Amino acid sequence: MGFTVSEHSARHMRRILRIYLASWGLAGLTHTAELALTELVSNVVRHVPGRACSVLILCGPDGLRVEVTDDCPSPVRMARCDGGGLADGGRGLRLVETVTDRWGAEPTTTGKTVWFECDGPRTEPARAEFGQVRESL
Repeated sequence: MGFTVSEHSARHMRRILRIYLASWGLAGLTHTAELALTELVSNVVRHVPGRACSVLILCGPDGLRVEVTDDCPSPVRMARCDGGGLADGGRGLRLVETVTDRWGAEPTTTGKTVWFECDGPRTEPARAEFGQVRESL
C-alpha cells in the first residue's frame, strides 16, 4: 500500500518491521533492518516530491528483503567520500551498503525501487515458510 511519509514516519515503520521480524523468527536482524529502513525512508522525505512511497517487507527462507518504491524518476546517488565528514547528509546509502548484505536500486515505469537484504537464520519457527506484508501508515 502506498502512503505519504514525514519526518516521523520512520519511527512507525521501524515498529511495524520489528513486530514482523519477531513473528518470523528474525529478531536478530532488527537493529540492522531498522537502520537501513530509516535511511531509505529519510531519502524519500528529502528527495521525493510529495513524499509518496510504498514499502514491501518480504521474509524468505534465508532472511529479509525490504523494498521502498517511489514515483520520482531521479536515480539514487551514493555520496562521494571527499572529506566532508561534518556534512548533515549524504551518507545514508553508504550506511545501508555497510550494514546490509545486499542493496540496490531498480527503475520502475514511473520511478524507482530501492531495496536491501539481510541474511539471517531463524531463531524460532516462522508462521509461514514465505510471507509478505505490505503496510501503510
